[in-house]
Amino acid sequence: MAEGYRIVQHDKPFQYQEGGFDVTRGCAWTGPGCHLGCGVIMYTDEEGKLAKCEGDPEDPWTNGRLCMRCLDVPEVTHHKERLQYPMKRAREDRGLDKWERITWDEAYDLITDEFMAMKEQYGAESVIFAQGTGRDIAAYITRLSWSFGSPNYTGLLSGQACYLPRIAGMAATTGAPWIPDAAQQFPERYDHPDYEVPEVMFVWGNYPLKSNIEGFYGHWVIDLMKRGMKLVTVDPKVTWLATKSELHLRVRPGTDAALALGMMNVIIEEDLYDHEFVDNWCYGFDELAARAKEFPVERVSEITWVPADKIVAAARMLGNAKNSTLQWGVAVDMTREAMPAGQAILALWEITGNMERPGGMIVAPEILSVAGGWGREILGQEQEAKRIGIQKYPLFNFGFAVSQPDETVKTIETGDPYEIHGAWLQTTNPIACMGADPQRLYKALNKLDFIVVVDLFKTPTIAALADVVLPACTFPERNGIAFVSGAQRGSTINKVTDVGECRSDMQINLELGKRWNPEAWPWDNVDEMFTDMLKPTDMSFEELQEVAPAYQPIEYYRYKTGKLRKDGTPGFNTPTGRIELWSNFYNQAGLDPLPYFEEPEPGPGATPELMDEFPLVMTSGARTWGMFHSEHRQIERMRHYRPWPLMEIHPDTAAKYGIQDGDWVWMEGPMGRAKRKAKLTPVMDRRIVSCDHGWWFPEGDPEKFYDVFDLNINNTLPWIPGKSGFGSNYKSSICKIYKVEEGE
Repeated sequence: MAEGYRIVQHDKPFQYQEGGFDVTRGCAWTGPGCHLGCGVIMYTDEEGKLAKCEGDPEDPWTNGRLCMRCLDVPEVTHHKERLQYPMKRAREDRGLDKWERITWDEAYDLITDEFMAMKEQYGAESVIFAQGTGRDIAAYITRLSWSFGSPNYTGLLSGQACYLPRIAGMAATTGAPWIPDAAQQFPERYDHPDYEVPEVMFVWGNYPLKSNIEGFYGHWVIDLMKRGMKLVTVDPKVTWLATKSELHLRVRPGTDAALALGMMNVIIEEDLYDHEFVDNWCYGFDELAARAKEFPVERVSEITWVPADKIVAAARMLGNAKNSTLQWGVAVDMTREAMPAGQAILALWEITGNMERPGGMIVAPEILSVAGGWGREILGQEQEAKRIGIQKYPLFNFGFAVSQPDETVKTIETGDPYEIHGAWLQTTNPIACMGADPQRLYKALNKLDFIVVVDLFKTPTIAALADVVLPACTFPERNGIAFVSGAQRGSTINKVTDVGECRSDMQINLELGKRWNPEAWPWDNVDEMFTDMLKPTDMSFEELQEVAPAYQPIEYYRYKTGKLRKDGTPGFNTPTGRIELWSNFYNQAGLDPLPYFEEPEPGPGATPELMDEFPLVMTSGARTWGMFHSEHRQIERMRHYRPWPLMEIHPDTAAKYGIQDGDWVWMEGPMGRAKRKAKLTPVMDRRIVSCDHGWWFPEGDPEKFYDVFDLNINNTLPWIPGKSGFGSNYKSSICKIYKVEEGE
């Protein structure tokens, strides 16, 4: 093992027998489900069927705790509706439930013939490769795209408005991504001698008990509160964590940047910032202070709907805290000007010196950097230059090598700068979940000559658009390595069962990649490929299976010792060597180098003339216990806990419009409407409704695409990104509500 790596000493090996079951310890990294990579113990019966999944009590991250999605993974894995073999249908039968079962070799031959014909006639750039939520396929789909020769790896989400705006923003201003320090980088966790519990944590635009990214678990918040940490919650809704917080800032959706700038103004005016850290390690403080001065508390209160005294109190809590950390979420990304919003929020922790210190914000340690892709060198500069959107949005030239989604859709529609003819869609259901204006997206994709979809179940996207479908494995059906986001550690996904003819995403991509570009895919099998990826650890895949999880060495204050820069000099990995409160990257890209606030449009501050017709603010995308984005709709137990797409609304607001609990209602915005069941709840602000996202009815008619166009909340949202090309208003719009009439 590479020097310094540490492993957890387990009482039992990773595979053993108990009570008539074969028992395997491993990691639950999708599909199905979320990004986290929980420690699991899986039980298979004598027939090789997965019978039970439990939390692993020896896993330092989860300590045996597990959400209902993992507990119910046997039902998902062995569900009667699982896709179990490759299928095809004729191009003219798109939208019809006319499928023909084929073999894997037939599927691979057909895909290869079609893709290579398009490559020869139109260029490799004429095929896009799109994924949905991050999961663990970023390494493999990017390599597949780039080894084919296409620069157009993308996500069909306007403005890439999930996680990437914050990640790209942090890279542009600090040279690295930052995560809250909950001792997750240490096997002994809170007992590590260098660790300090944060005095206060801000939970901002995220509800970590249900929604997690950066490898962060909601129960860590509870652990730290039990150890004395105080909490500030920034959320329009009253959540359980909000009721346990010292302060709850009920911000109007989409106004987070204004709130951060208002708090910044208080911290600077009251001299609560860390002078030593700012003087030695920050760049552009005077310019930032001048920008913050434009946001006095009274103005910010008007914009955000947060009382002025609470804004001041939150700023003082942060400014006076010995140490503080931030757990933030996609609400920051899902506003059009997400980049300056993220810049403003993180600057609060930068100017208070809470960076790379115990209980503050830390640079995420990486074993293997795959979030931005794997094998970019394969593509070549000539093809790289054809990536869609980099001319209009120069920031896409830095860091993540994705084609800009809004421009990608426009290119499909117009053929400018070149025609798109094919699509590879993997772990994505864009017309039900990611895509704004889903009917526009459907019409655009339906123009393509050939579309392949890789998934676990038939989805609206498959029903509407797929020419070939490949059945993917759930995590109990495959091996894999789990370098989850956040503080990476070496974990393994361990195969325990088989279902039908399903193959893992990694196996599919390896086998096709070997046909398309064998030099880029030199491995004979996936385990060999994983071992090659694990070179930084000096372990083979099989060795890591035995000892996982493995933790890499980490220390605090790395900016002082040159360990954050490739050249080994002290400082941060930026052009100035400092945290750039005034960003050179943004300036070079033609963007405002300082954080700013722009009203979400449409909205009360941007389009007051529309508020008489659309008097309510609509937000969307809050996570639920049993479902993940557009998944789990056909899983009986999960569906039991959330049988219908809901609109949460305050009882007083519902009464005003004659709506009762359980009524079917239309939520209509300026550009479309979606059907919802009303759930009356006092946790909502009277001016706001919150609508579930990602809904479709698997029990519906596949030739009506499972009712997706009636149910998709994105019917009300346009394809309009921020000035940087990142961010879009998925979580802030306006609407009116009225009952669904009989027959609608």
